[in-house]
Amino acid sequence: MEQRKEPSVHGRGAQSGLVPARFGLAGREADGDWRDHVAALDGDPPKLRTTVIEEHPRTILAFNQSPDIGFDRSINAYRGCEHGCIYCFARPTHAFHDLSPGLDFETKLFAKPNAAELLRATLARPKYKPRPIAMGTNTDPYQPIEGRYGITRQVLEVCLETRHPVTITTKSDRVLRDLDLLSELAGLGLAAVAISVTSLDPKLSGKLEPRASAPAKRLAALGKLVEAGVPAHCSVSPVIPAITDEFMEAIVARAAALGVRSAGWIPLRLPYEVAPLFREWLSVHFPERGDKVMSIVRSIRGGKDNDPNFFTRMKPSGVWAELFRARFRLACRRAGMTKERFELDCSQFRPPETGGQLRLL
Repeated sequence: MEQRKEPSVHGRGAQSGLVPARFGLAGREADGDWRDHVAALDGDPPKLRTTVIEEHPRTILAFNQSPDIGFDRSINAYRGCEHGCIYCFARPTHAFHDLSPGLDFETKLFAKPNAAELLRATLARPKYKPRPIAMGTNTDPYQPIEGRYGITRQVLEVCLETRHPVTITTKSDRVLRDLDLLSELAGLGLAAVAISVTSLDPKLSGKLEPRASAPAKRLAALGKLVEAGVPAHCSVSPVIPAITDEFMEAIVARAAALGVRSAGWIPLRLPYEVAPLFREWLSVHFPERGDKVMSIVRSIRGGKDNDPNFFTRMKPSGVWAELFRARFRLACRRAGMTKERFELDCSQFRPPETGGQLRLL
């Protein structure tokens, strides 16, 4: 691992604008040639600001047939994520749009303001069959720009109106802004929320996930969800060997003390461009242990940086993986927690009203 160097971009997870060679795109440094030009003339480049482009897709529900995940449909109200989590497995998706999975992913965002309208149209189709909609499976539905757009809230309003089940995964306590809707949905057996807690060290979280809510706020949000009767799950993820694994037991204990009764863990995944971005992050923040971190990662991934295969991508193997698994299992047993599945009710679904026609029943 190369020697320590100062972060090139403060307040961001990625330290460069890495562009993938696999798409034949021209490489560029930082966030584009303009930043290099400004730096050459005036010193340090200006602070990167977040920009948002509104897009209007024709569909909003994404369906999948992956055999190792527990949902078959999802909604992503945004593309890109300002939270800037350096380990985010969704980063490579920005490359499909000739944008960097590095800095572009967390500074050049896309919002879908017509998401609720599209969802309503989909749910109104005669042949539509309800199953839980997952939100937060790619990018966070409660990243900062949700405060401006409110797209996630609009989607939840449609779900409540149509009695459609929905799950949310987030790293933000902004989820509490929709507690009124979530508690009403949960009262009908239609909602569950998972909050990911990576560490208990705010300084470390500030490096790993610079614009996500602080760990204490996420834990507090879990407690408030429980108080409101919303099924809440604590996801200890990702577990990064020699960086965050030391917090596993304490996170489980803290969540259990707040009344959370469901927890799980997910090991670090480094698909495609995430691996070099993560290595770069290690060289900046943890150069003295970078080699150890990557050695353990490879040991649980069959000797590679990443295992993309179904099932094994979620279930690492080897001595280190078994150690993490045993530690987590013991922590949950001591805290009285389980990895329970929240069964949501699909039987209440009622198609939305369309064309001004009133529902008779």
